[in-house]
Amino acid sequence: MALLPRLRAFARSLARSRDAADDLVQATCERALRASDSFAPGTRLDAWLFRIMRNRWIDLHRAARPQLSLDDPDLGPALELEAPPGDDPELRLRLAEVRDVMGRLPEAQRSVLVLVCVQGLSYREAADVLEVPVGTIMSRLARARSAVGAALGAEQLQKKEVGHG
Repeated sequence: MALLPRLRAFARSLARSRDAADDLVQATCERALRASDSFAPGTRLDAWLFRIMRNRWIDLHRAARPQLSLDDPDLGPALELEAPPGDDPELRLRLAEVRDVMGRLPEAQRSVLVLVCVQGLSYREAADVLEVPVGTIMSRLARARSAVGAALGAEQLQKKEVGHG
């Protein structure tokens, strides 16, 4: 139960729709319960569940073509990042900007960024979840961080120019 918010956040980064993310979390939990004997004690339960979710999403993604358009107004933010307690409007605005930029990343980069930076998995654990080499995780993460930094820097520059223009 304690992992459900984290599973939902990862599902939202994959599915980009609240309903689809909820369905993905449910499918993941069902599959995990059916395959509980395959969980290796002493390993990370979260990484195991993220891998099940990723595999289920791939199965659903392949079966459900075409995908939703990114211009769909019902999609909402792709990530559910939460601000720390307190009511700092500037922090909430900045977090919304980060969430928007992350939502525009390619799925492969967004997944790595969520698993490593939001969910706290190691590079090895993220590689296992996504079934790619650690080097791929490192390069995708570097590209994702660079894209987020560039986008946020460009947005800040644009705001300053509008303010001075």
